[in-house]
Amino acid sequence: MSSIPRPPLDPEELRPESRLIHSGILRSQFGENAEALFLTQGFVYDEAETAEARFSNKEPGFVYSRYGNPTIAMFEGRLAALEGAEACRGTASGMAAVTSSLLCFLKAGDHVVAAKALFGSCRWVIEEFLPRYGVPCTLVDGTDLAQWKAAVRPETKAFFLESPTNPTLDVLDIAAIARIAKAANAKLIVDNVFATPLLQSPLQLGADVVVYSTTKHIDGQGRCLGGAVLSSEKFIMDYMHNFLRQTGPSISPFNAWIMLKGMETLSVRVERMQTNAAKLADILAASSKVKKVIYPGRADHPQAALVKRQMKGGGTLIAVEIDGGKAGAFRFCNALRLIRVSNNLGDTKSLVVHPATTTHQRFTPEARAEMGIGDGLLRLSVGLEHVDDLADDVGRGFKAV
Repeated sequence: MSSIPRPPLDPEELRPESRLIHSGILRSQFGENAEALFLTQGFVYDEAETAEARFSNKEPGFVYSRYGNPTIAMFEGRLAALEGAEACRGTASGMAAVTSSLLCFLKAGDHVVAAKALFGSCRWVIEEFLPRYGVPCTLVDGTDLAQWKAAVRPETKAFFLESPTNPTLDVLDIAAIARIAKAANAKLIVDNVFATPLLQSPLQLGADVVVYSTTKHIDGQGRCLGGAVLSSEKFIMDYMHNFLRQTGPSISPFNAWIMLKGMETLSVRVERMQTNAAKLADILAASSKVKKVIYPGRADHPQAALVKRQMKGGGTLIAVEIDGGKAGAFRFCNALRLIRVSNNLGDTKSLVVHPATTTHQRFTPEARAEMGIGDGLLRLSVGLEHVDDLADDVGRGFKAV
């Protein structure tokens, strides 16, 4: 029986929830419904001439899974469609994505401007690693546009920021910073992991590159490490593709497959987690045991007006400062029974961490204070549990404080 092939769906015609399920699918000759997992290092060719053509990029096709694999290609295609990016490359972790996005095009003599408020490992790459190879940096208060402008040098080639920031949840004006970067002929790289592609679109705001730890919300179930770099086709092909090909920080096909399956439920999970986070933030703010609550969805957030312009919601993370400093924060954490202590985030399970002694422990007290990380600060990643159960658990923490 013969049939007329169905025309492929154009991702541009689909809404984000549908793109998360249908974008990027490459079906084999067997017509499988679920995406196939191609666990292979290499590929074979009918002729030596075919191998030659693929290695010289004269013929499309896969060569080696370190820089191209059908399962990885599906993951990259789906995330690109969701983000509205021309191209995407998967990496082995979020930090591989951050580091690759910088190293793939920077060279000795270039200069980087970055926000001070960064995840500890991101700031280490910017502040300590890059300068070893002749790429100095200037750190600025990311919320102060004048500092971004003042930090620019003739040799500035990259701006780097997180928004919302880890762990203090500052929201930076991506569009305004993008204009400063463009005037300086520098590329703006945005770590969008806290907002997810569903709640913020840095490329539409003027960013050149977006990076993710897909370990977080995109997997969202604490299973696998992964990362991604998204940008224009030109940036990916001119810089990222060959960098990944030669240095190897690539995602495994199995992890890419896990990410693909996680993306199918991303919108449902983020919507529920965000609803829980908003309610829990209000509960925390009402307690006398709490000095401060920072949640981008609240009217008292320092950048509340910017949040409304730039984001589609407050997200799934809360920063809360517990009374009593480190001792009070530890008593709160140790009294919890449902919310577990872990430095992961974006998980279906609610998690809490004390940044000053974990993710940002290498910084001096003065540097942490400059980033807004006090001894009583906790970062709470809100999951899918019933919000009343989360409220009960927070109540246990308050009693201990």
